[in-house]
Formats: sequence, structure tokens, C-alpha cells
Amino acid sequence: MEYSHYVATGPAVGLRPFRQSDGPEFAARAHESRHLHHPWLFPPVTVAEYEPYAARLTGDEGRAGFLVCELATGAIAGFVNVNNIVLGAFRCGALGYGAFAHATGRGLMGEALDLAVDHALAPADRGGLGLHRLEANIQPANTASIALVRSRGFRLEGFSPDFLHVDGAWRDHERWAVTAGEPRRPKTGTAAPESPRMGS
Repeated sequence: MEYSHYVATGPAVGLRPFRQSDGPEFAARAHESRHLHHPWLFPPVTVAEYEPYAARLTGDEGRAGFLVCELATGAIAGFVNVNNIVLGAFRCGALGYGAFAHATGRGLMGEALDLAVDHALAPADRGGLGLHRLEANIQPANTASIALVRSRGFRLEGFSPDFLHVDGAWRDHERWAVTAGEPRRPKTGTAAPESPRMGS
């Protein structure tokens, strides 16, 4: 498998930028995963919806989007996006991610999240995004997503009522975060959640 187009690779998955040519596969995977994602996130389920979505994630300096691909086949297993990037003294971004149904329960998203966090917090002169902090804002009932970030070493920082407008209403969210330089690897024996999903 050719790895040159990946920004980061692990044992099973690699992260690479979105491409317009990925539209048919991404939309099909998102469509078949609607039961998994609802009501937490709503990735594009048609090629027409995918095209502007991918364009925002590749053409906006305030975002960085990555497809999670299985190294053995190149198949798209999910996505991890860094949104709302603010540099300067803050150097922070907000994570959004989702697994597709065929990839759940295999530890792929845990590996992908580790890769994405490492890439985001790596200095820019080493090819990373140069961030100091990443946040994951998660609805309290989204237990799979909370289990995922907890297993990757994120810390719970607080609770924000009516924080984000999701699925037609303002939703409460827990604030989870990690900063550069702190230990965050999962403890031995930490199980990956079966169906991680969060906002896009």
C-alpha cells in the first residue's frame, strides 16, 4: 500500500486529507451509518452534500479534515476533523469525529484519534498543526464518544449548558480537552467503545 499521501499512520489506519473524488464512498458509508450517528452528528450522505463539506475542510485555514483509512485496503473507516482553529496565544482547535458502521468495535477510531491528536499538537516545523490544546465537546448522553476520549487521555473540564445547536435545538455538552506535553496514552486494558461518534 502506498503511504505517501497519509499525514500519519499507525498499525491499522492512516489519516489523509479529504478529496473530492472520495465523495461516492464517503456518502455511501455515511448513509449506511445513519443509525449509528443519529442524533449526534450528520455527515453528508450524498455526493452533492459531500462536495461543499470537503471543500470547507480543505480550503479553510480554520479547519483541518482527515479521512481515517484502513491501511490494508484503503477503505474509509471514518473521519477526524479539527475545527475552529485559533492560533496566536490560544493555539486551540475543536475535534469532531465519527466512525462508519463497518469499522466500529475494531479499535480503529482509538488509533485514529491518537494519530490526529499527535498531528495536531506537533510543531508546525515538523509537519503538525502547531496547536497547544484540543477540545472535544460532547453531549452527556453520547456515552460512546465520552468513553473514546477518556480512553485517549482527555480530561473532563466542565459542563456547558445550551452549548451547540444540534439536530434542531441547543444542546448541553461536556467539555473534554488535552494539551501538548501532558501524558495521555490509554492505560493497559482500556477497551475501545463500540460506536464512537461526535460532531463533524
